[in-house]
Amino acid sequence: MTNATPGPAANEPIGIETAGSRSDLGVESSRLTLRAVCRRVGLSDEDATLIRLGENALYRLSVVPVVVRIARKGYWDDAVKEVRVAQWFAETNYPAVRLYDLPQPVEVAGHPVTFWYLIDGRDGTESEGDVAHLGFLLRRLHHLDAPATFRLPHENILGRVEGRIANAPTLAADREFLLDRCRRIRAELSDLVFPLPPGPTHGDAHVGNIMINGRGPILIDLERVAWGQPEWDLSMTATEYRTAGWWSDAEYASFVDAYGFDVTEWSGFEVLRRAHEIKMTTWLMQNIRESRDIAVEYERRMHTLRTGIAGGWKAF
Repeated sequence: MTNATPGPAANEPIGIETAGSRSDLGVESSRLTLRAVCRRVGLSDEDATLIRLGENALYRLSVVPVVVRIARKGYWDDAVKEVRVAQWFAETNYPAVRLYDLPQPVEVAGHPVTFWYLIDGRDGTESEGDVAHLGFLLRRLHHLDAPATFRLPHENILGRVEGRIANAPTLAADREFLLDRCRRIRAELSDLVFPLPPGPTHGDAHVGNIMINGRGPILIDLERVAWGQPEWDLSMTATEYRTAGWWSDAEYASFVDAYGFDVTEWSGFEVLRRAHEIKMTTWLMQNIRESRDIAVEYERRMHTLRTGIAGGWKAF
């Protein structure tokens, strides 16, 4: 994975409103939620480590090999679906993260919380070959039959984007620009003719959502699994390659070889690329008050969206 360097926006002033909606999931609030939910289910949160704060807060417990996943408010149905998907994957022996053995999801102050067995391995961002592992996992996922015991929702490509824009502590001009861009993308999506047959999709298919251990690559982060077009999953890595500049030509080629299809050669790719660009930008926008580095990167991505100048994005 190519190391990104700061782009032109890095030295520009950071525009963040001092008033308006605040994120419902920050470092401090998520730790309070972690403490409450661990007490409820009889686990200890002592010395728990924050793994990631993004769409969710992920904590690794120190006493038992468990990862606690705290979702933002309003996503209870997604958490219920995530549990069902994990059970389905276990039944079909698909290589994915496994649920910890307790009734879940659990609700604390409006936050859906799930518990997962810790995967003893490394994440999928440490080796150049990991992007090929992602291609392998996606090919296998996209060829699964639909689950027999529940119905996967249809993939909603911009499902959470507008909510992020509405709730993020950003400038009104940015908000208006992003919402207009969403409207344009939705209109373009309705005209696409997809070359691949529909099937199960991951919905957030990047190397940060795989783990590698002695048994091979393992898929994690199942909350966006749906029934939809494989091209959406494939265009995530292609956007990282074309827009963010995170993959070399050889690395992207290894992803294509592992999957067996190059989505960039399809005429509709640019529409999905624009959708991923706004998705990746608004994901980061939720946490611009957490650190200046995040705020700077948000401005860099907005610079790309406004100008079309690609490259130099930093991964978080």
